[in-house]
Amino acid sequence: MHPELPTSLAFPSEPIVFVDLETTGATFGVDRITEIGIVEVWPLGVSQWTSLVNPQRPIPAFVQQLTGITDAMVRDAPTFEQLASGLLERLNGRLFVAHNAHFDHGFLKGEFRRMGLRFAPDVLCTVQLSRAVYPAQSRHGLDALIERHALVPSARHRALADADLLWQFWQHLHRAIAPDAMRAHLERVTRRFQLAAHIDEDTIEQIAAGCGVYMFYGDDDTPLYAGRSVRLRQRVRSHLVGPRRSAKDLRLAALVRRLEWRATGGEIGALLAEAQWIANARPAHNRALKSRPGDVRGASWPYTGAIAIEERDEASGQPAWHVIDNWCYLGTIDALGQAGALHASVDSPAFELSTYRILSERLARGLVVTPLACATLASTV
Repeated sequence: MHPELPTSLAFPSEPIVFVDLETTGATFGVDRITEIGIVEVWPLGVSQWTSLVNPQRPIPAFVQQLTGITDAMVRDAPTFEQLASGLLERLNGRLFVAHNAHFDHGFLKGEFRRMGLRFAPDVLCTVQLSRAVYPAQSRHGLDALIERHALVPSARHRALADADLLWQFWQHLHRAIAPDAMRAHLERVTRRFQLAAHIDEDTIEQIAAGCGVYMFYGDDDTPLYAGRSVRLRQRVRSHLVGPRRSAKDLRLAALVRRLEWRATGGEIGALLAEAQWIANARPAHNRALKSRPGDVRGASWPYTGAIAIEERDEASGQPAWHVIDNWCYLGTIDALGQAGALHASVDSPAFELSTYRILSERLARGLVVTPLACATLASTV
């Protein structure tokens, strides 16, 4: 099946799996898997596994004609539920390589989720890899790769045969491309789902897209680093994955065990929350706030009571109100009616140099504030 012996560089230091699926159709959540093929490549060897899968529904006639997989062939095949435990063990912790990987990964993730199982491998799409290595070519489908790189199919539109073609393509690339260039291409196109410790892509997707703050924690829940961004989800992801990470980010990602985040409704809220978080938690990788000329510790508060600053999150369009009293940031609320309860939760607002610095600079630029009368605060508690 393989016209040439692979070079040793094609064998990874950690196991990887080349995966292909046949399905009843292309719609996630509706169509089901009919066949799974896996070529598992170890540092010193290769193994293959395949199984038909009973989709528990009829296979459309045009799909039967395309794949050769008929209703009769899958009638006595195991269901996905019967295969799931062994399959997850076979795939877990391995780089998942597939052609149009969003399709194969999406179907498997949906099937595992239906059973209450988590499936989040790092994913490499060979379509994207082909585009990265051969940008002058216009076609990157599997038939084009067969023709262009003299791959040898044992069949087409059968899961194990197509997975084997991907392994052949992988070997070709490692023969044709210099190792450093190959590593760069692989890093560029691999989508990392397991980012750091227990932080995976599913965790990242729960983070707000707009303005907010985040905190990374290490062993023993030690605060490591606090940051802010107007694109919170994107910023957190950039720390943990990607070829352009700085040396600092690489060192930090190795230490991270969990994260917290807060949406702040705007850039001013992010500035205030980040500064307060750093002052209170003293994360090891943040610089402590230092006094500078113009700072006035204990400066008098120019208002008769608390104030609120309104911002709108560009991502959601929702308003947010930042409440400050005596140069102390009390928090962010969704509506002014919540101000009383927030104010009452802080016994004695104490001067914060960071809040003073941020707010005084913006007041000098004409920042509009809303005074919160004592009666208003009392009436909303």
